[in-house]
Amino acid sequence: MSAASGVDPGHAGPAPGAVPLLRMEGITKRFPGVVANADVSFDVHRGEVHTLLGENGAGKSTLMKILFGLYQQDEGEVYLDGEVAAIGSPAEAIERRIGMIHQHFMLVPTLTVAENVALGLRSSRWPLMDLAAISERIRELSETYGLRVDPDDEVWKLAVGERQRVEIIKALSREAELLVLDEPTAVLTPQEVDDLFVTLRQMTADGRGLIFISHKLHEVLELSDRITVLRDGRVVDTIAGVDATREELARMMVGREVVATRTRHTGEVGPVRLAVRDLQVDGDRGTRAVDGVSFDLHGGEILGIAGVSGNGQREMTEAIAGLRTTVGGSVRVDDTELTGHSSAEMRAAGVAYVPEERMRDGAIGDFTVAENLLLLDHGREPYARRGVLQLATIQRHCRDLVERFKVKTPDTSTPISSLSGGNIQKVIMARELSGSPGVVLAAQPTRGVDIGAAEYIHERLIAQRDDGAAILLISEDLDEVLGLADRIAVMFEGRIMGVVDSDDASPAELGLLMAGVTGDD
Repeated sequence: MSAASGVDPGHAGPAPGAVPLLRMEGITKRFPGVVANADVSFDVHRGEVHTLLGENGAGKSTLMKILFGLYQQDEGEVYLDGEVAAIGSPAEAIERRIGMIHQHFMLVPTLTVAENVALGLRSSRWPLMDLAAISERIRELSETYGLRVDPDDEVWKLAVGERQRVEIIKALSREAELLVLDEPTAVLTPQEVDDLFVTLRQMTADGRGLIFISHKLHEVLELSDRITVLRDGRVVDTIAGVDATREELARMMVGREVVATRTRHTGEVGPVRLAVRDLQVDGDRGTRAVDGVSFDLHGGEILGIAGVSGNGQREMTEAIAGLRTTVGGSVRVDDTELTGHSSAEMRAAGVAYVPEERMRDGAIGDFTVAENLLLLDHGREPYARRGVLQLATIQRHCRDLVERFKVKTPDTSTPISSLSGGNIQKVIMARELSGSPGVVLAAQPTRGVDIGAAEYIHERLIAQRDDGAAILLISEDLDEVLGLADRIAVMFEGRIMGVVDSDDASPAELGLLMAGVTGDD
């Protein structure tokens, strides 16, 4: 690949007649029972950010796996710099100077930055590693792109944003000229996102082509030169970033208008339904993950818990739900002391729990939709009498929930693992909310679901709030927290850094709190 630029300096789009760095023409990929990509054409020019946008299952991941050699297309061709390229493996993709920066980092925590970058690179002192040369290259790339990484640091000691910089340096050290960035901002603070975008613009200014995959529409609009929208495995359209709007992109993704709902509670909040005082919880490694967290959650409000992943949110929520032992502090629900009680006792007290890992903690993949809906209530009346299941009652109940929560499934006897992520989440929501709980713990409720399912899940949480339930919303998506929550608490290293009213909150202020910076600092 040459280094000539194919995009005008103003990033208004590809220069007329320029040969694309990448062209995927008529790509079709079939799996048993589904066409993942149907005659998809897509190109990327040097010096541009071309965003690939679409709901879950739209075909984005399949297309990128074909580009990176993980899948082989059934029809169509891939061209690099105008020449047909048969990419049979990730090793061949890397050799062709294609890099992929995954949402979940591919780093070895116990190795240093230099050692991680060295993995897969042929040393100039083969068979010995030349870490000195690699460290010097890392410093050069760090200075050129403002990546601020120390080659001698062990990866496990790095913050999330720093680990992502290591992933970018890994790709650049292999002289990648075409980079795929899969949800690169999912675990970053707003300030880290700003820094990342500066780096990405520098990379395009140097003639690289970037494929950006994100569900955050404001980031797509800010960064993209062009945007291609996929729906049901087909290209809906490709438009210039300067001409796009959030409303238009959402409509193209879903196939209908997506209406933002005003979520603020206009009436008086109710009494405290959940009171947490000086909660202390240990993590899986025995270290303190939650260190003195206190808050009140009222009926008729949504309290958002914001923060970068790994700052104690999961451990706190599991402790409140009765799934993790507390070291100290108290949890009270409706003035009843429930610290240390089991998950069954918490549920009996009116606490519903939507876990962040839906297939690990929220559903059993081999069970049917109906079995998952009755997972926690199958032994209770009216679903069972004297130990005998009341099948007709169960069937009516499950059909009613499927209809009320708009679960797309052939029938209630379908294995839940065959449903899309959004519909699995709807089944879990239906089960947890059907008993009219007083407190709802919703952890990452829309993670990995498409914009249409996310819209519906938000509507259900708002409806529960308006009916008087107390909603604790734990989310790493700052847009989601700002859009839904009435108040926002920010967690950092196991502590709450501050609580702000959402009407007064700004992404910049929340981002500083997420990084551990308070007003006093």
